[in-house]
Amino acid sequence: MKIIETAIPDVLLLEPTVHGDARGYFMETFREAWFRDHGIDARFVQDNQSSSLQGTLRGLHYQLRQPQGKLVRVVSGEVFDVAIDMRKDSATFGKWVGDFLSAENKRQLWVPPGFAHGFYVVSESAELYYKCTDYYCPEHEHSLLWNDPAVGIEWPLVNGNSPLLSGKDETGLPLAAAPNYLTSP
Repeated sequence: MKIIETAIPDVLLLEPTVHGDARGYFMETFREAWFRDHGIDARFVQDNQSSSLQGTLRGLHYQLRQPQGKLVRVVSGEVFDVAIDMRKDSATFGKWVGDFLSAENKRQLWVPPGFAHGFYVVSESAELYYKCTDYYCPEHEHSLLWNDPAVGIEWPLVNGNSPLLSGKDETGLPLAAAPNYLTSP
């Protein structure tokens, strides 16, 4: 697996080695020892999968208690995947990184605990699969406003249309008002 560094050192783009032939392909998407040897000491306890239509934006979600690290990949379609540093003591607090993940490029994004996470579907539909380092805990979940100018995410909105949002995501808080981690989790 190849590591591609991002503008935020803790967030990593991972490109697996794909072994293909006329029958199809095989790739390894997770090996605990490899991750640990490369500085990602994560114990995954929950796997999630979501399906979304083009134009759907999910996020930007994070949990103050039980913060989740996420290893995200797309199994069909394509998304623009984003991580925002919510660690108040970090030199990159409030900064974001994003990249396109697709079934075709097979890349994964490692989003460590302490980051908000979200994605926008650019293909007709997309299915995301992600491993989490802690359990989903709705009573501790928060949503950062997807279009907060203070964060300045450059979403690749299809045809410039407004994204499809859940009620929770429509009422996300701007960074200045959002709860954050006082120290890194």
